[in-house]
Amino acid sequence: MKVLLLAGTSLLVSTAAAQTIALEPLVVSADRTPESASQVAASVTTLDADTLQNEPALTVDDALLSVPGFSLFRRDGSLTANPTTQGVSLRGMGPSGASRSLVLLDGIPLNDPFGGWITWSQIPRESLAGAEIVEGGGATAWGNSALSGVVQLLTDPASGDRERLFGSVGDYDTRSAEMEVTEPVGNGTVQILGEAFSTDGYRIVAPEDAGPIDAPASSQHSWITARWREPLGDNIEMVLTLHTFEESRDNGTPYEKNWTRENSSSLVLNGKTSGDFSWTGAVYAQNGDFASTYSSVNLARTAETPAEDQYAVPDTALGGAWTGSWRGADESLTSVGFDIRDVRGETREDYSFANGSYADQRFAGGRQTFYGIFALREQPVAPGVRISFGVRLDDWLESAGHLRESVLATGAPLEDDEYPDRSGQEFSPSVGIIWQAAPELRLRADAEQAFRVPTLNELYRPFRQGNNITEANPDLKTEHATTGEIGADWTPGSFQIGVTGFASELMDAVDAVTVATGPANVPGIGVIPAGGSGLERLNLDRVDVEGAQTYVEWKVSKSLRFRADYLFDDTNIVSASVAPDLVGHQLVQVPKNSATFGASWSAPGEWVITPRVRWIGTQFNDDENQMPLESAVVADPSVSRRLGAHAQLFITIENLGNTQIQTGLSTTGVISTGEPRMTFGGIRLDY
Repeated sequence: MKVLLLAGTSLLVSTAAAQTIALEPLVVSADRTPESASQVAASVTTLDADTLQNEPALTVDDALLSVPGFSLFRRDGSLTANPTTQGVSLRGMGPSGASRSLVLLDGIPLNDPFGGWITWSQIPRESLAGAEIVEGGGATAWGNSALSGVVQLLTDPASGDRERLFGSVGDYDTRSAEMEVTEPVGNGTVQILGEAFSTDGYRIVAPEDAGPIDAPASSQHSWITARWREPLGDNIEMVLTLHTFEESRDNGTPYEKNWTRENSSSLVLNGKTSGDFSWTGAVYAQNGDFASTYSSVNLARTAETPAEDQYAVPDTALGGAWTGSWRGADESLTSVGFDIRDVRGETREDYSFANGSYADQRFAGGRQTFYGIFALREQPVAPGVRISFGVRLDDWLESAGHLRESVLATGAPLEDDEYPDRSGQEFSPSVGIIWQAAPELRLRADAEQAFRVPTLNELYRPFRQGNNITEANPDLKTEHATTGEIGADWTPGSFQIGVTGFASELMDAVDAVTVATGPANVPGIGVIPAGGSGLERLNLDRVDVEGAQTYVEWKVSKSLRFRADYLFDDTNIVSASVAPDLVGHQLVQVPKNSATFGASWSAPGEWVITPRVRWIGTQFNDDENQMPLESAVVADPSVSRRLGAHAQLFITIENLGNTQIQTGLSTTGVISTGEPRMTFGGIRLDY
């Protein structure tokens, strides 16, 4: 967790209007040490503060969709999606509700301790100093969860004297307000960030399929962050952060709702000794709770029956890390460090609804502990040639795993399973090379080994969502991925062109495999209603992910630029002894083709115009590849205008053409849809 303040400051400086020399962005996510993006062998996309602010998107995850390799589990974003489906994958590396990518906010993991998903609504939208997406890299530095890469969001550093206020209103009675106050206090700085948001939402079932039971998916959330930055001498500074968040959502029917609460704190020490050695130490604590209700909807969509009341999911995460780095006179860079993360969580829920009440109760959960040490080295070996290599060793332990089910009225036990402790060791090496073949041409190659231990949710919690029932599996194996890529970046004049080919071999991929369709009564799963499916979490022996991505950026002038990105992503199940019929199938929810086109024009009269067009190719909603989701083209324009030095008005239209974005398809043909046309606008004040 390297010197984030330095990186954030550099990002801001590099976009300042008064600057005359464009500085290359620093990246802190690949090796936990600030370094130039051109010295990272893996694919890295950086988005500065101005780019993020002008993206035609209401939420942070929607803003990141300008990077084709970034995706959530399904096509619907955090505006309406249940938090448990907001898992992140990069380059289609086996998407699921449990993220196969590590997501960080200022170096602190955001992956949910119990389920691995990301609560995007607790991340600042207006106070971000930058974002970094490292696709296929970062596992040697970060360990568990960075299987397909790392996404890091950096907030404004706690420095200077600044006040910022943002307010917007839009369709579906959507309202948002965000603030930032940064003030010097003594030798240090105090910073307060906060947001309040609400929307009445829209119906998430296609109009032609919706019935009387379908209601808008509304949501409300608020959070506040307090940060204190203080020098502790000439060469050490402290950053203390406290954060609290609360959210409630309606999930599309009267009974289905969820609620989230999270509190966190972190203490970061940044130090620099004489010479070129610097270090960062951090400790953090996270505590949260989650509740959600689920129902079964009849075929006519006129009524729903309660299925589960997940009334509490308490979880905690404690962690710490230290990283030290040396910069040599020959421009070499060495980083070493260690980290620890301990997570605990348990789901508490009532199920088996009959005769107007729940009959049974379930407690399921456990504990996971991770210890890791790593060392990374970057070394110039010839003029224009730089190599990098690293090793990481991890030790992990699963303990206290349990599943207890009982009769709710009497407490009589139905099942009482205590699972044996499991442990393992992981080795995550990486190697890369960069060749600056000419001033305008950079060639690179990168390879690494990564792992992900299944989450507590995947191991221990059977659950029901709508008419679909998924069985847990405490015997799930650890996932492993071997990833390699070769890329080239060419800058002829005002153009920048990049091409990357990549291949990943994902072993023991955790997947929800369909074992039956309703109506049916399946041992171990129970009664599956008509229109539903019974699934079990199982390890697929091998999945190959291969593809290529390319981009072209044209900087016509200082005020006008265009950029197009394209991703071809072929996911193929090569071996699946638990489900041989899946061999040759594509992974669920991964389009083979996707692309984005964007532009930014600082027009005369202080106008800024930023259109974006996204193409989402066809993808499958099910593991058996029987339910395709249609491709979609989505246009999102945004226009803003400065009013003096401190104010900016803006208006954004998401999904301008009101394209139907299919996000789900049931076995009875009911289509779930993403965001329809939505217009919102507001004002930014910055002093």
